[in-house]
Amino acid sequence: MSNPVVGIVMGSDSDWDVMQKAVGILDDLKISYEVRVLSAHRTPLAAANYAQEAEGRGLKVIIAGAGRAAHLPGVLASYTLLPIIGVPIGGGPLSGVDALYAIVQMPPGIPVAAMAIDGAQNAALFAAQLLALHDPELAELLKTQRERMAQRVLEKDACFQSRG
Repeated sequence: MSNPVVGIVMGSDSDWDVMQKAVGILDDLKISYEVRVLSAHRTPLAAANYAQEAEGRGLKVIIAGAGRAAHLPGVLASYTLLPIIGVPIGGGPLSGVDALYAIVQMPPGIPVAAMAIDGAQNAALFAAQLLALHDPELAELLKTQRERMAQRVLEKDACFQSRG
């Protein structure tokens, strides 16, 4: 695989069950990526260094998954101008709602795109859409993927319609 253009970062290896869904989408779309475990609270300097060096290493977008306090996406966003896509991880006593709130309630000037709780697949697709702005082949691949998705829905609809 070529040099990574997407960074996938999670606050803990326990987030992998959710974040590996982003990896699957990126693999399907042949988008190069790297995966890291960095904590906003336990390894703040490593997280800051990662974000500061990301663009220089060729990354174009970062997907950051975090649960509970979910500060990782915001911390990364504070150290880079690259787009950060936050994935709130479900679980904990508040079932991921706390993580969702932490990601969507960023202060003015430090934006983070927020996906649904456990929405790593959409995070990967959103990253692909951003990359497709400057990659016509990827844009075509995404368009074809959407057409196939629509066709599957229409086929399922036809099955129900034929039941009468």
